[in-house]
Amino acid sequence: MKADGLRRETHRVDFCVVGGGLAGMCTAVAAARHGLRVALMHDRPVLGGNASSEIRMWVFGARGPNNRETGLIEEVLLENRFRNPLRNYSIWDGILYQFVRFQEDLILLLNCSCNGLEINHGRIRSVTGWQTTTQTWHTVEAELFADCSGDSILAPLSGAEFRVGREASCEFGEAIAPEQADRKTMGMSCLIQARQADCPRTFIPPVWAKTFLTDDDLPHRKHDFNNCSWMWNNFWWIELGGEQDSIHDTEKIRDELLKVAFGVWDHIKNRGDHGAEKWMLDWVGFLPGKRESRRYIGDHMITENDIRNQENFEDVVAYGGWPMDDHVPAGIQHPGEPSTLYPAPSPWSIPYRALYSRNVENLYCAGRNISTTHIALGSSRVMATCAIVGQAVGTAAFLARKFGLSPRGVYREKIRELQEILLDDDCYLPGCPRGIPPLTQSAELTASEGDPGLLRNGVDRPVDGVDNGWTAHLGAWVQYAFERRCVVRELRFVFDSDLNRSDTTMLAWYPLSIEPLGVPATTIRTFRIEALGPEGDWKTVLRVENNYQRLVRLRTDIETRAIRFVPEATWGSETAHVFAWDVR
Repeated sequence: MKADGLRRETHRVDFCVVGGGLAGMCTAVAAARHGLRVALMHDRPVLGGNASSEIRMWVFGARGPNNRETGLIEEVLLENRFRNPLRNYSIWDGILYQFVRFQEDLILLLNCSCNGLEINHGRIRSVTGWQTTTQTWHTVEAELFADCSGDSILAPLSGAEFRVGREASCEFGEAIAPEQADRKTMGMSCLIQARQADCPRTFIPPVWAKTFLTDDDLPHRKHDFNNCSWMWNNFWWIELGGEQDSIHDTEKIRDELLKVAFGVWDHIKNRGDHGAEKWMLDWVGFLPGKRESRRYIGDHMITENDIRNQENFEDVVAYGGWPMDDHVPAGIQHPGEPSTLYPAPSPWSIPYRALYSRNVENLYCAGRNISTTHIALGSSRVMATCAIVGQAVGTAAFLARKFGLSPRGVYREKIRELQEILLDDDCYLPGCPRGIPPLTQSAELTASEGDPGLLRNGVDRPVDGVDNGWTAHLGAWVQYAFERRCVVRELRFVFDSDLNRSDTTMLAWYPLSIEPLGVPATTIRTFRIEALGPEGDWKTVLRVENNYQRLVRLRTDIETRAIRFVPEATWGSETAHVFAWDVR
């Protein structure tokens, strides 16, 4: 300890991630699962960022048929459907905590705010954070770093180039950008939640709440409980701050947002008939959810035209598909529509070159702070997109460390290998089919019914009208036969988790009767693996029950001339639907 009497700890790892939102979580877990020693530093007591119980924004991503993001984010969301059918936020926090805290080779530093950094010759050597709960300074030394903090705290600390605000339309030829550049951003929101009671409930607002006398004071902000269809949009429009400094003015903005939040509920309950007689205010967010602040400048900056043209980047490692959703900086003070949804194709490709700093040699970025213009950010900032970007960054860090490369060096030397690993981890990359393992490719593939050939075509979801899956009755079988007896070390499956399911991750309103979530009916629940024995008889060598995940990997040690997969049960569907089965 130093003379100040405060404890100091040093952690030496391969890769340090700052920021524990969904992007940072997926960055850290992806790297750790591929073998790196990782530290994740997060300044809050719970994980998830804007998706956590402290902010409670829903997890959205690409729109359109079969465009749901898979990989690690799908793993987490399916875990939530299995364990949290009534969408309780405490359980959700626990699921996110489990995902990170019990990952091997991952050090989790919660309540630890990064506020110091050591850099030498353009490379970050360490970051330091203050952990409030233990009154300890934590220093993390690493070869590689990723800033997933949203506000990009490592940028001013390291000298990494970044931008704030809106670009002029002439800079990148963006048709929907403003004529003049400025430092205005999209605002931040303090969300609220409501719960239905079995009898009328009153609400007494605080004296400092804003007053909204009539519906004309909340134009274009849907809030009538007589028409519940709007509730699928929650209260995102309680928004302010885009005309101020979205980092340094956050506390002042929060104070004003709380006045608005309590005032909105006062209006709903006490100022006109909004059908809310039996509804009560259940929760108010005291931590604003941010949409925009600092954005890194990478080797490529994604623009409106990249999105509109569906630019076919050779270094695609993720994709977007949310509209270019541009919120007015004034937020709720603006009398018109609070945001404009400019159409964007779905999916559109996100290039790897937008995911690292162009002037700090060993610094990645993932989340809403990647290298985009303000307009492009409107499409890339939603959390499911941020999560798959994080998985790409964590996987790239693994390759960088393995081969002694910088982030830029991975682009120059290992981009196809990065894409192959992501595809194998069930991350969809538009226009990039997955490579098929040699044993799978060389085996004879047959089935008792249906067309099994699609199981090894390298596309693990429906695309452009092609189903890309094997469909058969439960109890049917699909088989790989080999030229000679061999040992099967791994089985990889991609099941159908219903990529078109439309429900929200969580809720903003809780009626007396909640329709519970469940594992998608299409998912394979029970299956067995049979192997052909020396005497020509089939024996069950493995049986899996109660599966609820889409991507399933099984380590095996099966010596055989042929192997069969037999689906026995789903979570409701009468048929089995499988996108991929690989043997290695």
